[in-house]
Amino acid sequence: MCRNIQTLYNFEPEATEDEIRGAALQYVRKISGFTKPSHANEEAFARAVDAVAEASHRLIHELVTNAPPKDREVEAEKRRARARQFQPA
Repeated sequence: MCRNIQTLYNFEPEATEDEIRGAALQYVRKISGFTKPSHANEEAFARAVDAVAEASHRLIHELVTNAPPKDREVEAEKRRARARQFQPA
């Protein structure tokens, strides 16, 4: 899994459409190997991003949990702390 794609489910506030689309774009970039597709592949690339974003949106809104929502800022600080552990001194 691409380490840059963040979990979007069960957060308060909920994931925005831009965040979902951004994750979809990262996913399609990862599996296609294209950061920016050629002109010949633009339409297929855009359709894939749209399809992944739609499926992701549907998934996030259909999942259920009994766990309380996570706080975005707390989780972001945890990620930053983990990143600092792996940085050379």
